[in-house]
Amino acid sequence: MDRIRRETAMCGITGVLYADRNRSADKTILQAMGDAIAHRGPDGEGFFRANNVGLVHRRLAIIDLAGGDQPIANEDESVQVVFNGEIYNYPELRSQLEGRGHVFRTNSDTEVLVHLYEDFGCDLVNHLRGMFAFALWDARQRKLMLARDHLGQKPLYIYRDNEKLLFGSELKAILAHPNVDRTIAPEAVEDYLTFGVIPGERSIFNRIKRLPAAHYVQVDGESISKTPTRYWQLSFDNEVTASDEEWKQRIAEKIRESVRAHLIADVPVGAFLSGGLDSSAIVASLAEIIDEPVQTFSIGFQEKQFSELPHAEAVAKHFGTNHREQVVTPDAVRDLDDLVFFYDEPFADASAIPTMAVARMAAQHVKVCLSGDGGDEAFGGYARYGHDLKEAEIRDRIPRWFRRTALRPLAAIWPKADWLPRPMRLQSLLQNLSLDPAAAYANTISTCRVGMRAQLLNPSFRDAVSDHRPEAFAEQAFLSGNRDALSGMLAADTNFFLPDDFLTKVDRASMAFGLEVRPPLIDFQLMELAASMPSSLKVRNGSKKWVMKEVFEARLPKKLAHRAKQGFEIPIDAWLRGPLRSQIEDVVLQPHAPIAQYINTEHVGRIFKSHCNQTGRFGQVLWSLLVLGRWLDHYGSGTSRPRDERTSASTEQTEKVISR
Repeated sequence: MDRIRRETAMCGITGVLYADRNRSADKTILQAMGDAIAHRGPDGEGFFRANNVGLVHRRLAIIDLAGGDQPIANEDESVQVVFNGEIYNYPELRSQLEGRGHVFRTNSDTEVLVHLYEDFGCDLVNHLRGMFAFALWDARQRKLMLARDHLGQKPLYIYRDNEKLLFGSELKAILAHPNVDRTIAPEAVEDYLTFGVIPGERSIFNRIKRLPAAHYVQVDGESISKTPTRYWQLSFDNEVTASDEEWKQRIAEKIRESVRAHLIADVPVGAFLSGGLDSSAIVASLAEIIDEPVQTFSIGFQEKQFSELPHAEAVAKHFGTNHREQVVTPDAVRDLDDLVFFYDEPFADASAIPTMAVARMAAQHVKVCLSGDGGDEAFGGYARYGHDLKEAEIRDRIPRWFRRTALRPLAAIWPKADWLPRPMRLQSLLQNLSLDPAAAYANTISTCRVGMRAQLLNPSFRDAVSDHRPEAFAEQAFLSGNRDALSGMLAADTNFFLPDDFLTKVDRASMAFGLEVRPPLIDFQLMELAASMPSSLKVRNGSKKWVMKEVFEARLPKKLAHRAKQGFEIPIDAWLRGPLRSQIEDVVLQPHAPIAQYINTEHVGRIFKSHCNQTGRFGQVLWSLLVLGRWLDHYGSGTSRPRDERTSASTEQTEKVISR
């Protein structure tokens, strides 16, 4: 057995387990796998090799700066762990473990994992509060355990074939192994085109899967293909009755407690501040807890209708924060290189561009930032909830036979009108009314629906995925919250968009620049409390996130709590007509481009012309195709490096500093 710790240059983990017990893990291969995710851990690297297993860790030092190198072992070194994330309740766990006789050699939160495993085995995950992905080697049983946190804040990919299991925080770590099947999964391509992201355990590659949130798996050389086990699921079944005032107090206390728990660190902690309710609530809570001024960071746009900077400045001034901001310009074209490199898979959430920009800025000043992610999923904040709740009321009044026999055919022939406000888009309304609630919500969150995909996909590719229904995943997620219509929507978003879109977006964007982002509103205990709350406290008389607004209204600048949700979006429709137009023409519309094996380039050319002439609105679909085309170019070329980031192409070269 050899053990190497070398301080070199956020956190990332990777490694291998071979089925053959006599096959040792090659040092050179492990080094290459670790190097592939070095951007996640510039503060150090560590290796563990024994028999047929190899573990690699790349470190971003947050807790126990001097003694937290990994892998970390138990007292007799029979258990080894590499870990990505933070365990917020580790002081309490450490105290309990020491009371049972365990001896600690570091002050790191990672060490509680090996001692918990000694006492509880795989059930250790039920004692953790935090964001995490880890790999734990049990030398006595010769078993490898892989686990991921409750909501999927930290990523973990797994590759399996007959001879080995590989794991990694990002796909690029697995792809660094020289013997990996890189066949693209056709179902994943259609999933991506449908939703803009790839949901669930599937990845863009056939043999590489995500370990789902709230799952673990323990394997040995003879059980590499073992199915993961779910250890937790958010339930909407147990509604708790209490007065409005009691609920306000419970939510206020739990948010404050969660923010305090998320502050555990041995480095400075800042906060993202968009100017919306959730991030403003986090800053308000921070200002009450810590003595020094909060460091806050904001991103805006030249297009004022998309920029929330004035609102962010108002919050910063209100709480006396040390505030910095930058403006994202229309020259987003160069940042596509970073997006393709750091996200590994096609990822069409365009807000990844400003998220990378704010992470890049914040990383120059702090190592940890709190964010407001999760507030919409916990408390019902998205505009679509209001629309779909109204549709649900109408649907309940219409006989099922009429919805299916009359509304469905009518929806099929009704003209598309994406340029109109949603309440006036009758095609969407008729489609949703003709469907059951789960299918209707899957239709709502689809950026490229069944009818459009029928025209968009290359006929041969369409035949290859003819038995696949991407919407089924969203429908299943909806049904896990079967208390009422809003609970179904929240369940779908919590089980789908939260881990596979929003948390993925933040993880890749932040770890690309050595920044750890912690979202207190995604704490699983807070999410459980919110799930037990009656839906009437979340959306009331058309007001979304009603209880959050009530809790924070008096603490925030006047009227901020009740202003309409804006969203962290870029003006993609206009940019596709301008600075990104040539890329669409070169990467998507050329008949011999790699993307042509999946799409009908002639049809895409027609909708692009309509988009440019502003007779149709296809920005999200075209952006998805552009990202897919760029990813296929990158993947096919075998390149593995981002562009030179000495300057930021999509943000102003100087940041605006507003110190209070």
